[in-house]
Amino acid sequence: MSPGAVFILPIAGLPEIHAGENLGALLVQALMRTEIGAQPGDILVVTHKIVAKAEGALVDLRTVEPSSFALSFAAAWSKDPRQVEVVLRHTKRIVRMDHGVIISETQHGLICANAGVDQSNIEGEDVVCVLPDDPDRSAQQIAETVREMTGHELGVIVSDTFGRPWREGLTNVAIGVAGIRPLRDYIGMKDAQGRTLKVTALAIADELAGAAELVMGKLDRIPAAIIRGYQVESEAGSSRELLRKPELDMFR
Repeated sequence: MSPGAVFILPIAGLPEIHAGENLGALLVQALMRTEIGAQPGDILVVTHKIVAKAEGALVDLRTVEPSSFALSFAAAWSKDPRQVEVVLRHTKRIVRMDHGVIISETQHGLICANAGVDQSNIEGEDVVCVLPDDPDRSAQQIAETVREMTGHELGVIVSDTFGRPWREGLTNVAIGVAGIRPLRDYIGMKDAQGRTLKVTALAIADELAGAAELVMGKLDRIPAAIIRGYQVESEAGSSRELLRKPELDMFR
């Protein structure tokens, strides 16, 4: 491996994930089948969708009674009122509503479309997926299983696909992390011209999640990847470090 080179390796061959299954063990087994294996310093990126499936974070819409608000919004935008109701139930604060989309602040503090509720890659016409209750805890549980089965400490990122203000297109971001610092802080360091950096902190976990998406795709049924060769600060971290404090948010 060339110094400074970073490799992104797709983990293929995972079975359909069901509630109650040990996702960490299934990931390790898939790693061994593909001969990728696990190495110290690897970073495992896992889509939140398979985490949610393993944790049973699915909602049967046939059990949902929509509120009058959900019925009204759904009628205006030709949406399923039951799914709208699920979005509202997982919303702590509505940031904006327009064009049939509810921009929500979730219980985790994430700002995203429809509180992260969606139906893509979910079996069943009347089933939707919601975000894991605690993505950091989910990442930690996967990391612990990987360590027990391989003897290696891996960083773990749970990713989800977010839109971005002012820019078209979607990108993966980190909604859960374990074993890595999600931010790399350059504040106080000198640039090449000797100037002191005052505001530069890179969202490393988001960048790694976005990089992993390049080999996972949305239609290829590859919900996990290994990033090898990238040096991160291997210590306890939380995805909440990526959330901007309300008092610093100029758009809140």
